[in-house]
Amino acid sequence: MAPNMETYTTDDALTMMGFGKFQALVLFYAGMGWVAEAMELMLLSFLGPFIREEWNVSPENESLLSSVVFAGMLLGACAWGFVSDKYGRRTGLIFSTLFTSGMGFLSALSPNYLCLVALRFLVGVGVGGSHVFISWFLEFVPAQNRGTWMVIFSLFWTLGTILEASLAWVVLPALNWRWLLVFTALPCFLLLPFFGLTPESPRYLCAQNRMSDATAVLERMANANQSALPPGILTYNRQTKFDDDALASESECLLPVREKECTVDNAKSSESGCLASLRILLSRKLLRSTLLLWFVFYANSFAYYGLVLLTSQLSDANKNCASGVNVGLHQKVTNLYKDTFITSLAEIPGLFLSAVLVDWFGRKASMWSMMFACCAFLGPLVLQQNELLTTILLFGARACAMGSFTVLCLYAPEVYPTVVRSTGAGIATAVGRIGGVVCPLVAVAMLRSCHQMEALIVFEVILCLAAVACIFFPVETKGRGMD
Repeated sequence: MAPNMETYTTDDALTMMGFGKFQALVLFYAGMGWVAEAMELMLLSFLGPFIREEWNVSPENESLLSSVVFAGMLLGACAWGFVSDKYGRRTGLIFSTLFTSGMGFLSALSPNYLCLVALRFLVGVGVGGSHVFISWFLEFVPAQNRGTWMVIFSLFWTLGTILEASLAWVVLPALNWRWLLVFTALPCFLLLPFFGLTPESPRYLCAQNRMSDATAVLERMANANQSALPPGILTYNRQTKFDDDALASESECLLPVREKECTVDNAKSSESGCLASLRILLSRKLLRSTLLLWFVFYANSFAYYGLVLLTSQLSDANKNCASGVNVGLHQKVTNLYKDTFITSLAEIPGLFLSAVLVDWFGRKASMWSMMFACCAFLGPLVLQQNELLTTILLFGARACAMGSFTVLCLYAPEVYPTVVRSTGAGIATAVGRIGGVVCPLVAVAMLRSCHQMEALIVFEVILCLAAVACIFFPVETKGRGMD
């Protein structure tokens, strides 16, 4: 390369092109992936009572049906993250989508409880790849408005929760729960015919030294957006060297590219891809961010999915524990439709709140402030409240939980370099799924045993600790380019 030849980076190209028609198509495709995940998870709010009625399972086994989905997501998040970093974002997307849709349809044919549990675990493995949709989408978005577009992207999640609540309202009274499983798997299946139109991430192609392929994607993007690429040739010189003797601090390594340029020599690594990625994530430069992200993902998943389950449990627990009389299935399900639909709508103001905070106050302040607000809404529920107040408090808590979860899903891919972005976000998401595995034991089993105060105190403590952890994140990624 001639020493005076002009060059540009992927960030330079994205900044010049802006957010246009090409990114809108990527947004829609990735967003439909999140609709599919949200529907599969919201399904858990409705499935339990019908399984208990049909197969006469215990409360512990009812909560196990939710826990195994999150256990599968734990495994899938790690696996699909590694696949997408090793073989490409598109490879991770297609195989996780195929797996999710196939297992979703098969679970509707389950002949018994154990078969349903096994198949829902496999659905969880497939849904665990949903974080790849986030990384893939964000790698096409310019740095200056990434926060706003992540909030818009999260609207697809809210759409999925509302769609599932509406679907259950229509399907369950007329048909049975098996048809609900079939209809819930449809959005994931509908992604497959359009997969051929999806582009590979230019950041991933650059990280693999496939510069001509990355340039072709950027040229296709420029044509779709009716814009032009910067003059010169595409270059990629922004990777980070993660060696044990490095003296730079973590926050230095994570500075914007224009402030600090780093290099990596992948050829020197004799480790397997998975171990090498884990070594980078746990290096001195990323260790603090990685460990704090793991805990915050755990707490956020515990709180968010716990709130989804609390919606279906608190009202019944108040009635059953106060009167000692079990409320009939029909009345429970009728209340469940109403409460789940109302609290799902809470995600919309939660997204607007995160949109206001994320670019004004930064990622860190947005997360910890909304987590503390979620604690404040949950506080009065330590004691039994009437149904109206319970729904209002859950509405506020769900809005704050959704807001903080959205910002967290934006923050994690921004922290990690391209070579380990999906693996890092995947492992963090997987650790979060542990919170999903545990939360049914608190939100379902404890409330069924009339231990409402103890259950809510657990939620309060975990959320407060997570808010404090956000304060100690070593770097603010607002306005920072992605490596």
